[in-house]
Amino acid sequence: MPEIMQYVPGTSLFHGLNPLAKLLMVALVAILAITTNSLLPLGLLVAALLLAAVATHLARPLVRQLPLLVSLTVSLLLLTMLTMQDGETIGFLIPAAVPVIGGAFPVTTGAIEFGLLLSLRFFAMLFAFQLLVISTMPHDLVHALQRLRMPADYALIFLIALRFIPSLQLEGQRIREAQLARGYNPGKGVRGVVRTLAPIVVPLVSNSLGKANVLGLTIDLRGYRAPRRVSLRDRSLRRGDVAAIAFLLVSSGLYVVLCRAVLPT
Repeated sequence: MPEIMQYVPGTSLFHGLNPLAKLLMVALVAILAITTNSLLPLGLLVAALLLAAVATHLARPLVRQLPLLVSLTVSLLLLTMLTMQDGETIGFLIPAAVPVIGGAFPVTTGAIEFGLLLSLRFFAMLFAFQLLVISTMPHDLVHALQRLRMPADYALIFLIALRFIPSLQLEGQRIREAQLARGYNPGKGVRGVVRTLAPIVVPLVSNSLGKANVLGLTIDLRGYRAPRRVSLRDRSLRRGDVAAIAFLLVSSGLYVVLCRAVLPT
């Protein structure tokens, strides 16, 4: 099972950028994705993020999220088709030939467009955040958040969440493999999936609570509450970071111009 939200060591362009520049990229992508109401610019934004990942050899972690995003797209399309009736009707979820309930739940162009719009927004924001996480060491990311005046407690919560996601994923996989090695056979189908959860979730939660206690003691022993902290690495902005920030701002401006050009007047 591929890990998610896990730092990937490397020497790519994204790895060399200051975390502040990458945080700005995530913020700009999120703002542009949320405020865009046209499919073409959003599609170009997603394509640009994919091309940037391919150019920096970071496309594989993004591609691993495609099954999740495809299932999310299908769910959003079904939801919008069931709840929206805008636009021209192009068909029905239940064919008209079906007795009694035939012709129910009309599929409209407005519902499909809105579902695709929501999906592309999630694509863009997830890709941008994934590029940030896989190319930035967690402690560098926390220091960048602290430079942005985020309270240290919130920055620590963010760091712990990032570190615990891949850790819990791997531990859950190991527990599942241990149960199978012991001959546990939950069966097939939905019932088998439900029966599989308890033998995995119970030890996983128990181990997580134990790790939380150890983590709290470790934080206190390392002087987390000390009033003064000294950074061992220079994280100031360099010329490459300034150039990247300028490129992001110019690209965002061009994107806004493109959105205005394609929107109907």
